[in-house]
Amino acid sequence: MPGTLLLDSGGLSKLYRKDRTVVALVQAASKEGVRVATSAMTTLEADYERIHPARITWVLSRIDVHDVTKEITDRAAVLLRTHHLHGHKYAIDAALAAARKAPRPVTVLTSDPEGLTLLCGPSVEVVKV
Repeated sequence: MPGTLLLDSGGLSKLYRKDRTVVALVQAASKEGVRVATSAMTTLEADYERIHPARITWVLSRIDVHDVTKEITDRAAVLLRTHHLHGHKYAIDAALAAARKAPRPVTVLTSDPEGLTLLCGPSVEVVKV
């Protein structure tokens, strides 16, 4: 089954913490051949307080971490301008949304769906976790 499961900082943080729901979704996606991914910027934003560095390394070794290139930041800037969102609050989400050239269908796991729903548009399913 093609497709991509994107993790924003909320989804990645919950994966670090072994949240049962997120772990189950990631395991099911991997088993079905769905690509699990995030952006390099998201790894900076994710909450890693009280998470052992080895756990972070292990989790990140099992998902695709996309580089944030100039092309992606240019697309992210267009998304921010188009939706009248401030980069200070939405820059990392915009970079994640701009990197959505991933195989479809695309689902994003997030703890804050409002901004990502707007940035990703109707072709991406945004799931609150």
